[in-house]
Amino acid sequence: MPTSDEPDAYQSYLLRLWRARYQGEWQWRASLESRHTGERQVFASLEQLFAFLVERCESRVAGTAEAPVTGPTQVANP
Repeated sequence: MPTSDEPDAYQSYLLRLWRARYQGEWQWRASLESRHTGERQVFASLEQLFAFLVERCESRVAGTAEAPVTGPTQVANP
């Protein structure tokens, strides 16, 4: 599925989401498992999950000459 010759151009994760009670309130928890390495990351909040994903994507883009995509893209209907 990768569409680039760049080694890290494609990342695949298994995402797990669940709710847990913390200090009397329900909160979302998440984990990501890299399909490439099997490494598993656990997050205490969705904000931590999103920050991790942003960091992973930005660190990949920083080493390329291409500008990052800044908005949604539209795909023509077949």
